[in-house]
Amino acid sequence: MNSLASPRAVVFDLDGLMFNTEELYQDVGAELLRRRGCEFKPDLLDAMMGRPNQVALQIMIDWHGLPATVDQLTRETDEIFPAILDTRLETMPGLLELLAALESHGYPKAIATSSRRSFVEDVLARFSLVPRFQFLLTSESVSQGKPHPEIYQKAAAGFGLAPGEIFVLEDSANGCRAAVAAGARVVAVPGGHSLNHDFGGAEFIAESLRDPRIYELLGLAETSGRRSS
Repeated sequence: MNSLASPRAVVFDLDGLMFNTEELYQDVGAELLRRRGCEFKPDLLDAMMGRPNQVALQIMIDWHGLPATVDQLTRETDEIFPAILDTRLETMPGLLELLAALESHGYPKAIATSSRRSFVEDVLARFSLVPRFQFLLTSESVSQGKPHPEIYQKAAAGFGLAPGEIFVLEDSANGCRAAVAAGARVVAVPGGHSLNHDFGGAEFIAESLRDPRIYELLGLAETSGRRSS
């Protein structure tokens, strides 16, 4: 680790890393499939996770041979999701403390996610987080989604840095693969939805965004009340 470039900017994935939206997506996906007499099983979730909306929904269609289109499932998702967000959306443990610590040390921050921009802006606005990031990269920002490295290559370019100078936090195997392929430094922060993923190439697998190793790698001062759980 010591031979690597010191991080100069931090890039966050969004779903499952900053917010509990992977858990909420599971409920939406389960409802889409329930309406069609199918189940949303863990192996399908793993195949879809971290991928752009259209790709993920096409995987769902192909997996079950559904008589549906991506546009149809997208419309149904947009009908189901708002009420779930209104009542169940939460930040992941340690997010707000980590953002504050990064800001106190002058680290620029960005988000690189496979979600659509309209969704990302909605979720961030609910916690007044949009102004705290230098830029947002979404599924509309790239021609090839994760696990292709394009989004993290663009993140580095957005900061005017080499990929090896950005520090990426990811919760899925597809996202980790994208960051590693781009040449970025990456730490995996899996949730219950991705504990079984292969995070090859990550510097380590963190317990949460409160993990002291994240703070140590970034040279951040100790934050009062921070825990490793």
